[in-house]
Amino acid sequence: MTTKKTAVLMINVGTPDEPKVKAVRRYLSEFLNDRRVIDIPLVLQKILVNLIIVPFRAPKSTKLYQRLWTEKGSPLLYFSESAQSGLQQKLGAKADVFMAMRYGNPSIGKALASIQKGNYDRLVVLPMFPQYASSTSGTAVHAVIDEIRKWNSIPEIHAVSQFYDHPAFLDAFAQRIRSYQPETYDHVVFTYHGLPNRHLDKNHPGESFKTCNCETRLPEFGSFCYKATCYQTTRELVKRLGLNEKQYSVSFQSRLSNNWMTPFTDKNLVALAKRGDKKILVAAPSFVTDCLETTVEIGWEYKEMFAENGGESLQMVESLNDSPAWIDAMAEILSPYLA
Repeated sequence: MTTKKTAVLMINVGTPDEPKVKAVRRYLSEFLNDRRVIDIPLVLQKILVNLIIVPFRAPKSTKLYQRLWTEKGSPLLYFSESAQSGLQQKLGAKADVFMAMRYGNPSIGKALASIQKGNYDRLVVLPMFPQYASSTSGTAVHAVIDEIRKWNSIPEIHAVSQFYDHPAFLDAFAQRIRSYQPETYDHVVFTYHGLPNRHLDKNHPGESFKTCNCETRLPEFGSFCYKATCYQTTRELVKRLGLNEKQYSVSFQSRLSNNWMTPFTDKNLVALAKRGDKKILVAAPSFVTDCLETTVEIGWEYKEMFAENGGESLQMVESLNDSPAWIDAMAEILSPYLA
């Protein structure tokens, strides 16, 4: 049998090119004009995003990115590049590994142009989001398809829609959390990026979201309920860590309105502080790479808020980033597509 020449395309969410207002405005504009991110009527989206959100949010977001930036640049970019290099070394001749950002640079279009020139027989798309959501994994795969449909010769294509339940991912994240000795904290918070409630509703057939007990089980119609997969991720991690139900909680962060997934992580942390919990460990298993939402929102803003309400120590577990365990996990996740 002839060996198929394979390309792997890792896709992360994206980052501005630099922590300056012009670059942040450009990044936010591309991000928020995505129809899978803000799914209201098109005219309203254009008015809301381009005349209200981006002009007012860009200066504020720039200050946050300035806090995030290091000498090496954006953590999301340099950790993604390092993970790409590590995965390439791990896979060797099995595949050539490319990396792109859904928004910003390096772009999906540029990565796919290189893949097209390489005349690959097979393309495996790996969105770097453990739990599927239309606004993350969905839009990443959508963008790839939009580009490839223009090609004359289309290779065999596979997409890893989600990997929240893959043992290698769970073992790698549990190892990361375990290094902080979670049993020595008053409480462990598992926080996930939130979504508008209407996004959740769309992933339920009919009106099944009204009766879907997503916190306790995966729904009968499948595993594309984001909320259900977040809770399932937590159950699997808790099992590996040996925590009981009183030692942890699940909540959702980064909301833009109160009509988003609940409970909210900021309110959860305030409640924990007010009940007397002094030492909190926070893990964010919806992020495989540290970024604004982990380093700044949780590691700085939530930490300050926790202290203001009586807490003493809030420790953020760093993400998988470019760790050897994560490189090994990605190789295992990809292995069925590389045979």
